Amino acid sequence: MKLQFAIDALSTKDALDLAAQAAPHVDILELGTPLIKSEGLSVITAMKEAHPDKIVFGDLKTMDAGALEADIAFAAGADLVTVLGVADDSTIAGAISAGRKHGKGVVVDLIGVSDKVARAREVVALGAEFVEMHSGLDEQALEGYSLDGLLRAGEEAGVPFSVAGGVNASSIAAVQASGAQVAVAGGAIYSADNPGEAAQALRAAIN
Repeated sequence: MKLQFAIDALSTKDALDLAAQAAPHVDILELGTPLIKSEGLSVITAMKEAHPDKIVFGDLKTMDAGALEADIAFAAGADLVTVLGVADDSTIAGAISAGRKHGKGVVVDLIGVSDKVARAREVVALGAEFVEMHSGLDEQALEGYSLDGLLRAGEEAGVPFSVAGGVNASSIAAVQASGAQVAVAGGAIYSADNPGEAAQALRAAIN
């Protein structure tokens, strides 16, 4: 199982600083949506230049103009980009077409999708690399939130998937046991006193 670091900083400098600490222990460096909105596509280029050996993930959360948004992100250096699962199939297909042109991939983010199992199967059939079983920060803050629903949806869908929604040292074993291809950790790394050590601990917990 790969480990993905969701970097939710708001400046290129802070993102690069965090990435430098975590990079030895992670496979994928994700540039969060607020970061890309704050700094623009230049942060993708800067991250890829700093870490050419890592998969750079542009969390665009595209909802429309799939081919156009994916194309400009891939040209900037992204290896993977996200399109929202609630987007129209034509938007997802457009992004996937742009990915094929660049030799890169599209991940469909299922945040806000009520039937994640059915939609996961549909978008993988369209050509998505994998789907992201995702609960956002706002949902995670609700009383009684649990990662379990995402894990069950991933297991049931039977397609390649990642899990994002509060993955940490105590839950990463369950993520791996669910069959996820990628565990996505954000706050568990960037909010730690020592992000490098936190990333190392997560890596060590992956069997």
